[in-house]
Amino acid sequence: AGRAPFPRIAPPYRHGVDEIGTQPGSTAGTMMADPGPGSPVPPTLVNNAESMAHIPLILAQGADWFREMGTADSPGTLVCTVTGSTRRHGVGEFPMGTPLSEVIETLGGGARSGRIQAVLSGVAHPLLPGTALDTPVSFEGMEAAGAGLGAAGFIVFDEADDLVAVAQGVARFLAVESCGQCTPCKQDGLAIAEILERLCRSEGTEPDLTDLAERVETVTDEARCYLATQQQRVVGSLLQLFPDTLPVR
Repeated sequence: AGRAPFPRIAPPYRHGVDEIGTQPGSTAGTMMADPGPGSPVPPTLVNNAESMAHIPLILAQGADWFREMGTADSPGTLVCTVTGSTRRHGVGEFPMGTPLSEVIETLGGGARSGRIQAVLSGVAHPLLPGTALDTPVSFEGMEAAGAGLGAAGFIVFDEADDLVAVAQGVARFLAVESCGQCTPCKQDGLAIAEILERLCRSEGTEPDLTDLAERVETVTDEARCYLATQQQRVVGSLLQLFPDTLPVR
């Protein structure tokens, strides 16, 4: 529509297929749909391949059948992916609430060497320490453990992996992908990645650690999307859970 490709106010419901706005730079309309039959606002269809695959079986067997699997808050099944430092990589379907240790063992065959020190669910959630592998794979279970489920794509790290390098890779990716509209997201994100890179090379200093902690706090200032929060959650979990991995000169 001739506008810059920046995030705009856009709730998960739109008035028809077009945005509402009287001026070229205006935001999307904020009229919300409701479940009543009289609402003129159609809800946005939010779906993915996995959710759509559930629909035929739910229609054929009924919602009660679907809810026999999983947990009360996360019914049914989900497709999990296990990759990283495991004996093998794999994809498989599990009932919601299955312990993460069982998912990793079934699909990945356990740690490639030594023990599992952490698991990362995508790049939007905090690291889950290896001591918490009994956490149920459900939305509420993963959140209660301080991590998150996301799309159930689990990257496993064993004792040979450098978690600072893991966080640096995430931080760099998110900083580069930042659109730059929110200055802290871009500038603090790049600074976080640079500090972590110095720490990876064993060139970090005590002031670097102080600066890193401060930028993790400010990276989300005035953020208009969730990307900066991802920086905060992933890097913040490294600082909180694995402080001994951050050597300084």
